[in-house]
Amino acid sequence: MTEPAASPDLAINEDLLYAKITRRIIPFLFLCYVAAYLDRVNVGFAKLTMAADLHFSDTIYGLGAGIFFLGYFFFEVPSNLLMHRIGARATLARIMIAWGIISAATLWVSTPLQFYGMRFLLGVAEAGFFPGVVMYLTYWYPAARRGRAQALFITAVAIAGVLGNPLSGWIMASTQGLYGFQGWQWLLLIEGVPSVLLGLFALYWLDDRVADAQWLSSQERAFIATHIAQDNAHKTQFTLRAGLRDARVWLLARIYFCLVAGVYGINFWLPSIVRGLGFTDLRSIGLVSAIPWTVALFSMVLVSRSADYRRERRYHIAVPALVGAAGLALSVPLAGQPVLALAALAVGTAGIMSAVPLCWSLATTFLGGAAAAVGIALINSFGNLSGFVSPYLVGYIRDATGSTDWGVYLLACFLTAGALLVMLRVPAELVDR
Repeated sequence: MTEPAASPDLAINEDLLYAKITRRIIPFLFLCYVAAYLDRVNVGFAKLTMAADLHFSDTIYGLGAGIFFLGYFFFEVPSNLLMHRIGARATLARIMIAWGIISAATLWVSTPLQFYGMRFLLGVAEAGFFPGVVMYLTYWYPAARRGRAQALFITAVAIAGVLGNPLSGWIMASTQGLYGFQGWQWLLLIEGVPSVLLGLFALYWLDDRVADAQWLSSQERAFIATHIAQDNAHKTQFTLRAGLRDARVWLLARIYFCLVAGVYGINFWLPSIVRGLGFTDLRSIGLVSAIPWTVALFSMVLVSRSADYRRERRYHIAVPALVGAAGLALSVPLAGQPVLALAALAVGTAGIMSAVPLCWSLATTFLGGAAAAVGIALINSFGNLSGFVSPYLVGYIRDATGSTDWGVYLLACFLTAGALLVMLRVPAELVDR
C-alpha cells in the first residue's frame, strides 16, 4: 500500500526559508533605497553653500526641495500600475537609472526655474519606487512577517542619514573648486552615479515573482505561493476608481501625510538646524547630523520587531509619533544647549522613523494584487505631498521670522495629528494580525 505524500509544509523550516529570502532581496533593495534617498535629500546638504552661490532664498530652496513631490504625486499611480503589469525588474531598473541621471544633471542649474524643473523631473523619475517595493514585498512575505521586512528596507532612510551626512560633508569640503566646480555640484554628481549602476544590476538580480526565483527549490516556491495566497484571501481587490472611493485608503493617506511631514522636515532642514546650533565646519555638520539617524536606526528595528511579535500596530505607530513630536518641540527651547538640543532631535527623529514603516503594515493588511498597486500608490503619493508642503512652509517661516523654530513646532503638530488619527480612526481589527 502506497504511503500518502508528506505535506510540503512539514519538510520546510519556515524561519530558515524567510531568512533566505531576506538575505537575497532585502540587502539589494536596501542599497537601492539608500541611493534613492541620497539623491532625493542631498539637496538639503547642498543648500549649505548652493543657496549662497545661486542667491536662493530659503523660500526658493524650500519650494525647490518640495516640488520634487508634485512630480512624484502625478506619476506614482501610473508607475505602480505599470509595475503590476510588466514586473519589478524592468520597472525598478528604469526608475533608478532615470533618477540617477537627473540627480547628477542638477549640478548645472543656475536659476530658480531650472532648480524647480530638475526637482520636478526627479520626482517624476522616482515615482513608483517606494510603493513598488512595498508591493513587491507582499509577493514574498505574509502579513505576520512583513513588518520586519518593511522596517529593514526603510532603515535605509536612517542609514542614508548615518552615512550620507558625513559623506556629503566630506565631499563638499574636499571637492570645493575642483576642476572649476563647486562642492555642491560634485556632491550631486558623485551621489547620482550609484543609482545608475544599481539600476543596471537590478535587471540581473531581481525576480518579478516567486515563481521565477530559481534560487529557491520548487518545494520552497510552492510553500511561499500557498501561504501568500492564504494571506491574500481576505484582501480587497479594486480598480483605481474604487480605490479613490475607499475610506480606508484615504484614512491611511492622511495618517501618512502627517508622519511624512516630519520625515522630510528633518531630511531637508537638519543640516541647517545643526548649523544653527553653532556647528560651522561642513565635516562637523555632517558628522553631527548623523547622530539622530543613528539613534533612529536602532529604534526602527526594535519597534518593528515588537509590533510583529505582539501583532499590534496602532500603539506602535501612535506612541513613536508622539515621542517624535515631543523631541522636535523640545529641541527649540534647548537650542542654546547644543548637546541637549541634539539629544532632543535624536529622540524626535527616532520616533518619526519608527512610526513610518508600520503605516505600510496597515495598508498591506487589507490590500492585495492590483488593489495593492493602486492603494499603496495612492497612499504614498498623497502622503508624500507633505514632502512638498512641509519644506516649503519651513522655508517660508524661516524667511519670515529669521528662525526655523516655528517651522519645527509645525512639524510637531503634524506628527501629533497623525498619532491622533491612528488612535481615533483606525479600528483594532484592521491591524491586529
